[in-house]
Order: sequence, then C-alpha cells, then structure tokens
Amino acid sequence: MNKPIRRVSIFCLVLILALMVRTNWVQGVQGEAWANNKNNKRQVYDRYAHPRGNIIVGGQPVTQSDFVNGLRYKYKRSWVDGPMYAPVTGYSSQSFGSSQLEQLEDGILSGSDDRLFFRNTLDMLTGEPKKGGDVVTTINAKAQKAAWDGLGNKKGAAVAIDPRTGAILALVSTPSYDPGTFAGGDSTDSKAWTDLNADPNKPMLNRALRETYPPGSTFKLVTATAAFENGLYQNIDDATSTPEPYILPNTTTQLKNESPNERCENATLKSGMDQSCNTVYGKIGVDLGKDKLRAQAEKFGFNSAVDTPVRSEKSVYPSNSSPDGTAMDAIGQHDTRATPLQMAMVAAAIANNGSLMQPYLVDQERSASLTTVSKHTEKQFSQPMSPATSAKLQEMMVSVVENGTGKNARIPGLTVGGKTGTAQHGEDNAGLPFAWFTSWAKTSDGQSVAVAVVVEDGSNNRDGISGGRLAAPIAKAVMQAALGK
Repeated sequence: MNKPIRRVSIFCLVLILALMVRTNWVQGVQGEAWANNKNNKRQVYDRYAHPRGNIIVGGQPVTQSDFVNGLRYKYKRSWVDGPMYAPVTGYSSQSFGSSQLEQLEDGILSGSDDRLFFRNTLDMLTGEPKKGGDVVTTINAKAQKAAWDGLGNKKGAAVAIDPRTGAILALVSTPSYDPGTFAGGDSTDSKAWTDLNADPNKPMLNRALRETYPPGSTFKLVTATAAFENGLYQNIDDATSTPEPYILPNTTTQLKNESPNERCENATLKSGMDQSCNTVYGKIGVDLGKDKLRAQAEKFGFNSAVDTPVRSEKSVYPSNSSPDGTAMDAIGQHDTRATPLQMAMVAAAIANNGSLMQPYLVDQERSASLTTVSKHTEKQFSQPMSPATSAKLQEMMVSVVENGTGKNARIPGLTVGGKTGTAQHGEDNAGLPFAWFTSWAKTSDGQSVAVAVVVEDGSNNRDGISGGRLAAPIAKAVMQAALGK
C-alpha cells in the first residue's frame, strides 16, 4: 500500500472511530438529557401513541383515552366529570403539558416507568400493544360529589381527610375547569387554554392545595392547643383573665368581638370557643408569646410544604410579629395564612387523639394487568398534641356544634365537632370576609372524617357571610357522604 492510500485509510478509520464515540456518547451519556429536552417532541408523540392508564376513584376510572388516529397523535385524553375531578387529576394536554397526578404519575400512566419493564418486555415479545398502568386514588366519590354540589357556584374549596390514615377523601376547588377542553392540539384547544388562564376567577387555581387564606377563628383551635400544651391553662372550664374591652399591647386599639351580645370578659376557654371570642384567644396568644404559638402551628404543618404527592402551598405562621400582631395572629388574622388542606389537617389531628397522619391522594399504582406496583404505607406526619389535650379540644369542638356558632353542622347519629371562622381581608378589611368551617365527625364504631371548607365571597351582603351559615352546611354534607349518613 502506498503512502497516500495509507494516510487516507488512517484518516477514514479515525473518522469512523470518532463517529462511534460520538454516537455512544449521545446515546449513552446524553441520552436521557436529549430525551427530556423540552424541544424533543418524540416523547410527547409516544405518550399519546397508545392508551394511557387511568386515574381511579371508587373503583371506576375518571379518565379515558380516546382513539383519534391523528397524524402525530393516536390518542387524546378525556375525563369523566372533568371539572369536579380536575383538582385531583390535573390535566394532560398534547400542547400544554400536564399537571398534578397526570404529571407526577406519568411514568405509570404512560407505561414508561422502570417498574413496568417486565410487563412491557412481555408485551413486546407477545406482540401486545403497549398499555399504561392505573393510579388508584383515595377519593371517596360520594364525598367528592357532596363537596362539589355544596360549593356550587361559590368560589372556594373543600378538603376531607380520614384522620386515622391520612387518606384524602375529597378535594374540590371552585370555580373549576374541564381538562378535556384543551387536551388536544388544535386552535380550539389553544383558545380554551388562553381563555382559562385569562379568567379573573382563576378556575385553574387549585384553591384546596395552592391558595392560602387568613384562617380566621378556625385558628383558635391551634391557639387553644398551645394553651394546654404549654400549661397556660389546664381545663376547658378554666376562666381566662380577659378584660372587656381588651386593648392590643402597646397600642390604643381595641380588639373587638363579632357580636356585642357575646359574654367574653373572663370567659372560660370552652365558652370563649363557643362564642368565638376574639378577646379571649387574642390575649391567650399574647400570654403565650409568638415563639410558642409558632412552634405549635408548625407541629400542625404550618411553614412546611405538604406533598400529597401533589405539593401544597406552605401555610404561614409569622416569626417576627410584635405583641399586638401576635394577638391578631392568634385569631387567624394579621399575617397568618392557611390552605384548606392545612385546616383539615388541624381537625384531623384533634379527631385522631393528637396524632397527625401524612395526607395522601394515591392508594396504589398498578400495571395494565392490574398487578400492584406499589401500595401506600400510612405514616405519621407529627404529634401536635397529647391525647389528653386532644380530648379537651374534641369536647370544645362538640360544644361549638351543640351550643355555639356551629349548629348548622349537627348530624343525627354522629358525634360532630367543629369551629367556625369569618376571616377579614383586603385593605382596611374592605374585602368580603372568607367563611370557614373546620370540623370532624365520628360514628359509634370508630369511623371518622375531618373536613375544612372555605367560601371566598358567598354573599354581597357583608353581614350575611359567616362560617356557620355558609361553610358549615357544606362540611355537614361532606361528612354525611363520607360516613354513609
């Protein structure tokens, strides 16, 4: 072989080796990065090249995969009762991606999860088409429907939890949206997406998990817990040292109660809860101090994100309030803010003898052949209070329903405890108050449910808004549905 040919041969060999190295580098080292690149549409096409698995509620699918046989997409996602279940499922769109369970459980639903490797390999060898697996939720269909119907055309949210396990039984946000209106990729879907995102009522906001509100008087449950846990008071019938009027510390501002008929001067903790006395619990907050109150709130989950697995917004208890601010924080105003999930967690801990279980939405994942891939294991989130304190809070909440502001939540045959709340907000409290009700119910055989409901603006008449009138009946319907009553 002459010298020029040898040089050309060596050069070609180097090119071939470089090509092999580059190919292996791209496929082996950079493969996952390229596959997940936002500009790579192959994964999106593949996601809709075969039927996705379903999200299951009460044994029935609330999702479907419709065969459309398009040029790039063979299937399109659709939903059963889409607006009612959207806060649970999220959306899966060919043009706009996915959210919530549709996103977090995409590996199972699309069939691409590594845990489905054996099943996918078997299907490939036998010539079976690829199929996604199912995600079985904890949602109780009757409780979800009761919350949805109860909120109706109101703006707000409702959350129900099984206190014993942490299973989320209902998760509703209104107004809502139909994920099916933008599941495809044509101009109609684009318009629906644009209109939903431009809507000032924010129908795509998951108010149950992702919106925080001043919790108003429902936060008095946290303040009462701190009072018992820190030894400030021993019993629910202990008289408090509450003056009338009560002037906020270092100010000339009088903290007022909602009604002039309330007898809050030196009221007991139980009477103060029945009447929802701002002065009683505002002063307790000052007596405890901001640090003890914050520590108690954080035991319930404040200042922490909660993964259900859909991540909630952090509920907030402030760390640097002045004494007058702490008085307002203690009654759920000032800088205190909570999600409906958070206030359902407060009620659940009280109902479960002081133990707060980790809230969760997914009971199990399974393959297309119905083989269980994973099963949720219940675990404790925290221990916000002792069983003795829990018993005291339960007695106080039952009294609120039987004798106080929560009478609209009474359910014959069930033990019901609750706490109303009417939270002021806006500049100079000019906005319509938020109506809250936080509650739990128990059957004689030990079944239980905890519920939190918030209604943002249920009436144009400011005086007509209260947790007892607006939110309590919704919570009652959810508790009845969840417990079969």
